[in-house]
Amino acid sequence: MLHYFSIPGFFNAPLAWESIPQILHGLPMSIYLTAISFVGSFILGLFLTLAQLSHWRLLHWLSRAYISFMRGVPILVVLFIIYFGFGANALPAAILSFTLVSAAFVSEVFRSAFMGIDHGQYEAAYSLGLSYRKVIHYIILPQAFRIGLPALGNILLDMFKNTSLAAMITVSEMFMDAKIVAGANQDYMTIYITIAILYWLCCVVLTAGQNWLERAFDYQRRADRALRHQS
Repeated sequence: MLHYFSIPGFFNAPLAWESIPQILHGLPMSIYLTAISFVGSFILGLFLTLAQLSHWRLLHWLSRAYISFMRGVPILVVLFIIYFGFGANALPAAILSFTLVSAAFVSEVFRSAFMGIDHGQYEAAYSLGLSYRKVIHYIILPQAFRIGLPALGNILLDMFKNTSLAAMITVSEMFMDAKIVAGANQDYMTIYITIAILYWLCCVVLTAGQNWLERAFDYQRRADRALRHQS
């Protein structure tokens, strides 16, 4: 039956179906790279945002310079510098590269989200005697996370797709396994179409999770729904 989906000289459906388990063998590594790197970039990006908004001019300009550099350099170049230039092991080099580059984009998301919050909330919190750390932790950050959630979701999707670059330094993730299958069968088009579909399906799942989080953090919609039920 699978032969009906084949296109001679372009796509071999039986080979694609048989190759899926071997390609998915690298999925846990892709997920691991994405999860660790995203958490690291989230934390580093938040600190970079606070540095950007700091009144200390040196801290502000250092963070701006870092963000400008990381946003302007291809992630593959950073990956090669860390792996070949500094001689790091493959897996730590991949995690560090994805974290350092993505943190710059995360920081810009948080910066715009922080600036979108009414400054009166800072003043009200300070008038209650809260420290700067508590204001950020309990009042500003939760709102900034909700505002920046769609953009953070896009960064997560890009990071998951960028894990394919780790194959360039021999990390055994999905794309590396796909290259091995393609080389063994000498049918690169079929396998690359297959891996493209698998990446797309994974991103569909991640997008569904993002949409669920957006609905969960949409307090206004939940309040309106509660009012409708009461009326």
